[in-house]
Amino acid sequence: MTARGLFVSFEGIDGSGKSTQARRLAETLRAEGRNVVLTREPGGSPGAEEIRALLLQGDPDRWSPETEILLFTAARRDHLERVIRPALAEGKIVICDRFADSTRLYQGLRGSDLRAKVDALHDLMIGVEPDLTLLIDMEPAEGLKRALARHGPEARFEGFGEALQTQMRQGFLDLAAAAPQRFRLIDGARSEDAVASDCATALAEVMA
Repeated sequence: MTARGLFVSFEGIDGSGKSTQARRLAETLRAEGRNVVLTREPGGSPGAEEIRALLLQGDPDRWSPETEILLFTAARRDHLERVIRPALAEGKIVICDRFADSTRLYQGLRGSDLRAKVDALHDLMIGVEPDLTLLIDMEPAEGLKRALARHGPEARFEGFGEALQTQMRQGFLDLAAAAPQRFRLIDGARSEDAVASDCATALAEVMA
């Protein structure tokens, strides 16, 4: 837990429902009278949102993994400076749809030496981890089906197909196993209400 605020991230493969759950948790906390900032990555600040459009739209092979790492880190740094740190300093609860764990996987696992580069840049330019990460777990095929059904413009990573989804899911599970004090694993293959209840319970345990 930070000195004054609380930083919560949601992670999971595309289509896992994490964005919906991040929004629902923010709504629940606001109904309880808590001061909440709901944000997302890539994006969350004006400059980072511009980088988001570069990253998530267009051909799947538009950027090399190395270029993506630099773009994601630049977006995250701006987001951290302009949104996350100020909110935490004011004692707010920051709920972020994706953070550094996604970059560790989506970019870090696409080459044998890329994860080390992701971690090095993170240590140099970001240096922050969430207090709590809620990992919404989902079967890759079902997640991809949900993601493609959205028919939105930001479908670049979905374009890599189920093989990447499968790799990402295992990667998230490995991250959770390596940092059990930070991660809470939530079964996303249930009703939206059931998942939301588990997310709220996990946060309440940390806040207690």
